Amino acid sequence: MAYVLKIGDRTISPAELFPKLAEYQVLPQLAKEVIIDRAMGEIECTAEEREIAKQQFCQQQQIKSEEQLQAFAKEQFMTLDQLLVRLERSIKLQKFKEATWGKKLESYFLQRKGQLDKVIYSLLRSQDAGLIQELYFRILEGESTFAELAKQYSKGEEAETGGLIGPVELTVPHPTIAKMLTNSQPGQLLPPTRLGDWLVILRLEKLILAQLDGQMRQRLLEEQFRTWLQEQLLSTVSFSYEEENKLVDED
Repeated sequence: MAYVLKIGDRTISPAELFPKLAEYQVLPQLAKEVIIDRAMGEIECTAEEREIAKQQFCQQQQIKSEEQLQAFAKEQFMTLDQLLVRLERSIKLQKFKEATWGKKLESYFLQRKGQLDKVIYSLLRSQDAGLIQELYFRILEGESTFAELAKQYSKGEEAETGGLIGPVELTVPHPTIAKMLTNSQPGQLLPPTRLGDWLVILRLEKLILAQLDGQMRQRLLEEQFRTWLQEQLLSTVSFSYEEENKLVDED
């Protein structure tokens, strides 16, 4: 069977296709899919798993009949069988991730936990050293609230929220801020600290500890998988072009 790609009045021959895939940066994605297929090996799906995957997909896409499913496949330039294989492949991929990294997730989570914990904190910043010192003591002595002074004096976007930021993971703030928050207690007002051109006042409002729940498991599985896939792409894949006449054996 020969495949021909036709777009409008333009027909792209098989000889043109590979250079076009490279030009449009499709080849790396193709290579990733081939690596995944090879890694999944002999992983199988049950008929029940395939049916559940099909039902979930139809529900997500609001597809209510076989005719609509066939029409959807056609819109994606696939046959219905190819679409069903694609759905089955997603089940196999999840099984591969679980089999490869599932038992290691707890230790990986513990390694990453310091970055996955979230914080809600208040920030007030200014380049005026005298002003920032005055504001610090006004908050410390209860003359004004942090929110009031942040709205009036802070020079960043946090002024719009009364200085309140978060919840965000500890990888989001500046490393110095993240370290200060990690070493403080909720409600503790930290004295003015220089950060580049700015002087900042910080207060940790709440620490939200990360938990290895279902959502976190899936996220960490995906992290492990993406790291592995990138390593495989860099170490096992190469692209080269050969002239057609070089493919002919020389006697």
